[in-house]
Amino acid sequence: MSDNLAKASRHVSFLRGRERWKSAEIAFWLTLVGVYFVFPSSLVFASQILITGLFALSLDMILGYAGIVTLGHAAFFGIGAYTAGLMAAHGWHDPFLGLLVAGVTAGIAGYLCSFLLSKGGDLTRLMITLGIGLLLYEVVNSATKYTGGVDGLQGVEIGKLFGVFGFDLYGKTAYIYVLIISFLLFVFTRSMMNSPYGLALRSIRENQTRALAIGIPISACLTNIYSIAAVIAGIAGALLTQTTQFVGIDVLSFQRSADLLLILIIGGTATMYGGFVGAVVFLLAQNWLSNLNPQYWQFFLGILLIVMTLYLRGGILGGFSRLVNLFRHWRNKEHS
Repeated sequence: MSDNLAKASRHVSFLRGRERWKSAEIAFWLTLVGVYFVFPSSLVFASQILITGLFALSLDMILGYAGIVTLGHAAFFGIGAYTAGLMAAHGWHDPFLGLLVAGVTAGIAGYLCSFLLSKGGDLTRLMITLGIGLLLYEVVNSATKYTGGVDGLQGVEIGKLFGVFGFDLYGKTAYIYVLIISFLLFVFTRSMMNSPYGLALRSIRENQTRALAIGIPISACLTNIYSIAAVIAGIAGALLTQTTQFVGIDVLSFQRSADLLLILIIGGTATMYGGFVGAVVFLLAQNWLSNLNPQYWQFFLGILLIVMTLYLRGGILGGFSRLVNLFRHWRNKEHS
């Protein structure tokens, strides 16, 4: 009895320790606020980075924490983007309503797709998610009358925030809007992953047999997290539509899913911040390399990815964490 109480107390203290906001986390979000003042001419690009980081966070929930391998996560991003775009094109211009409906629609799609992933291994899930993404891409491409096909959805007009703040060409309103939504969704995700539910997901990722033996409902947990991740991906897609006031079929492309996976690997999986860090590095490198050499920029990007994969296990945040631990070990050794 005493052993169980001791284990429970350690479990609670572990969760409380993870729930506390560290100074580095606070500095990260304050830095994003500072971007608004320091880089006023680059806020449109900064908004795209934030949206991509939020999208990568949704992938981290299912890949990094739950261990669900996917190559079709762009399907939910695209569903959210087209939902918000179609609503705006047909008279529903309120941005918050568009976010809500886009998230719910993507969440329903994620919930339905989750039943296809409840059985089978990683390869099965990989093929199913890839197939779903490709099917949805072709459906949207064929429904030219409603989606615009390869020309994109036209006539997307987004209303003012609270009826006051309009989306300007410089991206000022858009950046604040995206930053606030991203932060709120991050806080929600962080709280969920630092809860017993998050620990259950890690247990499923590490060893499903052991998780089942201790009474974790594996199917229910995976269905829930896949649906929630789809909601966040759909909201990210809606944010892209609302800030650019355009929807292109590329939001559903396989390339977007592949790039998202690379972004998460670069930043680091199961770290909460890996998606945002990876988005910053990937998009800045892509922008810089494409300007440096428009024809062969992907060659240099490939070299960068290979080097990071070989020598930065766990991504940038994983490498940084190891450096911090080495520094602490060296400092403790010096004082002893």
